[in-house]
Amino acid sequence: MIKIAQFLMLGLITIYFTACLASTPYTKRKQLVLFSPQQEMQMGYQSAQQILKKERLSRDPQLNAVVQRVGQRIAQAANQPNYKWQFFVIDKDMLNAFCLPGGKVFVYKGLFRAVQNEDQLAVVIGHEVAHAIARHGAERMSMMQLGRMGKTIAAQTIGGGKYAGMINKAYGATEGVGLILPFSRKFEYEADEIGLYLMTQAGYNPREAIKFWDNMRRLSAGKKKPPEFLSTHPADANRIRKIQERIPVALEHYGKQASAKQNSRQPRINQQQYRQQITRQPVQRHHTLGPIQ
Repeated sequence: MIKIAQFLMLGLITIYFTACLASTPYTKRKQLVLFSPQQEMQMGYQSAQQILKKERLSRDPQLNAVVQRVGQRIAQAANQPNYKWQFFVIDKDMLNAFCLPGGKVFVYKGLFRAVQNEDQLAVVIGHEVAHAIARHGAERMSMMQLGRMGKTIAAQTIGGGKYAGMINKAYGATEGVGLILPFSRKFEYEADEIGLYLMTQAGYNPREAIKFWDNMRRLSAGKKKPPEFLSTHPADANRIRKIQERIPVALEHYGKQASAKQNSRQPRINQQQYRQQITRQPVQRHHTLGPIQ
């Protein structure tokens, strides 16, 4: 049994050092990814199909137009020709947005309660696009897969039976608080940073990121939040502080690329108008996405 555990540990170490060859764009952080880009995009495509069958999309032409406009500019700055970028507005009053692997971005209609202009929408979309191009989803799945292997090694080493419950409890705490949560927070900080660079390249004002997160903090006031130690997202104050530190870097290194685009800027979002527009019409349950290449 010890030999099996040693064999598994050797395999774990081999996987780690061979998979760490990848690095994130902009931040150049070494990362562990066990899934190919094609596998990742296929998983994102399948998840997008499920979401589009389940969720109702907004038919508000103004909301869709501004999300498409900002999204395409951020996608162009991301410079990932293999990604099939598509942008959707979910007709639900939630302060949320997410991006699936491969470039399927979903923005909830309720987020426009915190978004006051296109620059602030660029903060959101830049952050989500950053998650995609940094391959955070695949990296997290890779860590979970290695965690399962670690659990197997522990079981093989000290034996199962009466120790099985102890292993499961210890593994759950270690994987969650000790590994997954800190890395999730690291992913959020990294997406904030990369998102700032992307939005600045696309011609948007990165200083609006502070105002947007202040809006989010205000709208979330009074709601119970777990301590940062037990949260996948950074505490608001820490997040804003780190963003403030990165704004000068974004302006210095990517502001020149944006200056030529300033004259083509579109009008600011009328927040009150979007807040008042509630689309109730259902949309078709089936949507067609482009082929995965």
